[in-house]
Amino acid sequence: MLLTHRTVTADEATATALLNCLVREVCAPDRQVWADGRRLVLRLPRAGVLLRAGLARPPVGPTFRLVPPVEERRGDRWAAADWERLADLAAGELELATGRANPEFPGQVRDSHAALDAILAARAASPAADADPYLASERSLVAGHRFHPSPKARQGAPADWLPYAPETGTRFRARWLAVRADALASGGDGAAFAGLDALGPPVPAGYRALPVHPWQFALLADRPVLRRALAAGLVRDLGAGGPELFPTASVRTVYAPAADVFLKFSLDVRITNCVRKNAWYELDGAVLLDRLLRPVFARLDGCALLAEPAYRTAALADARLYEGFGTILREGVGGLAGTPLLAAALADPYGTVLASLPPLATPDGAARWWDAYVRLLLRPVLAACLDHGVILEPHLQNVLMAVDGDGMPVQAVFRDLEGTKLTAGRWDLRDVDATVRDAVAYDAERGWNRVVYCLFVNHLAEVAAAVADLHPALDRDLWRAVRRALTGSGHADRPGVRALLAGVPFPAKANLRARWSRSADRAATYVPARNPL
Repeated sequence: MLLTHRTVTADEATATALLNCLVREVCAPDRQVWADGRRLVLRLPRAGVLLRAGLARPPVGPTFRLVPPVEERRGDRWAAADWERLADLAAGELELATGRANPEFPGQVRDSHAALDAILAARAASPAADADPYLASERSLVAGHRFHPSPKARQGAPADWLPYAPETGTRFRARWLAVRADALASGGDGAAFAGLDALGPPVPAGYRALPVHPWQFALLADRPVLRRALAAGLVRDLGAGGPELFPTASVRTVYAPAADVFLKFSLDVRITNCVRKNAWYELDGAVLLDRLLRPVFARLDGCALLAEPAYRTAALADARLYEGFGTILREGVGGLAGTPLLAAALADPYGTVLASLPPLATPDGAARWWDAYVRLLLRPVLAACLDHGVILEPHLQNVLMAVDGDGMPVQAVFRDLEGTKLTAGRWDLRDVDATVRDAVAYDAERGWNRVVYCLFVNHLAEVAAAVADLHPALDRDLWRAVRRALTGSGHADRPGVRALLAGVPFPAKANLRARWSRSADRAATYVPARNPL
């Protein structure tokens, strides 16, 4: 079956995400998944419930392409099972598996479904698209993470967040504050803000500019310390202004093309997993990692790191304001080797970004494109980890792939230092604050699991599946190409790589179980996933 790109519905996307989670985290580890012709059947091992869905093709990698209808076995017949039924079944199974209830879980799934409905309605009402292919790729992710039970969950009513939602093609201007120089906290290279400052509103003498996400300003406007600072003139509200900002896939990080910089704002809002604020140790950690990683990336071929050279915030007597107004400056995309495209958009089964690239029109062209893609992505990630003790987080939303005028990959681009870590014991961090040090370091085993999950399960498996959607006959060849690239990476003699080549299961992040246990994302566990290498 050739999957064609089509409009998704909130019902279908929510049901598919829940089913994907159940297959990966509940049924497959207990060997309760099997193919039955053109369908995939799964049994919830503790509840004893049988479910099935359409199967686009036999799976090669650790990801299935499931298609409607989704059905539940009831007595001697199969009956339709909608997303609400699947959410109830998932909750029942996890309560039996863990011995714990989670009354928040159904609400999170409902919130995600409602958010997707609102996004689809807004897109239908205003279908204009971004002309810039990079921005279009950032803002195309309507359905979100395919292996998350509530991929579009967002705190607040749609009226609160739709004006700032990337999926609706919106743009806005920052809320600018003028902070008296002695009340401004900053780190890194202060001159990095100069280009953005020049485009912002005029700032009175003795003050420094601080751009803030307008949604965040509204959330914090009633803080007593902020009200007193405004009344005393310690902080001045300059209103909305400066260059147009385009929200990227992460929602809170925006791109300012006029200045060619990104701003990673704080948002005291729960989006998918966690509240998206810049904790004080993440502000300091970003500029620390930026300084340490620059020489590492100078030695890695075919890739780039979007630097995070500086941050600013208001040093008022309120920790929530310090973190809530924390803004990290990130390097823009103007200096890359080609046109960047968000990897998550390339992997999106409901998107059109991948199919629009000329090489993907034929099987031979798709195979050449894939070879280049794998080589550019895989080699620097392994070299950073194994040679330099740097744990990159190459998941689909943290990687851009720059393509040339013909659509061929020419440069892998890594971003967001929040997810980047250092291997403990391989870096001298004795002079770093203990909290910052703990935030930027992983032990070797944890770091390796994170790299393997992000690189192979989250990223390569999903892009490979999208390529195979266009050319199903290539599915197995795509993983042979990954094996060739891994064998020829220069790291095939390392124990972890040898184990992968021998077929040990991939570690797959357990998003469903993390949501059920209400664990922090950093504490998420892994389940074994099929390794086709």
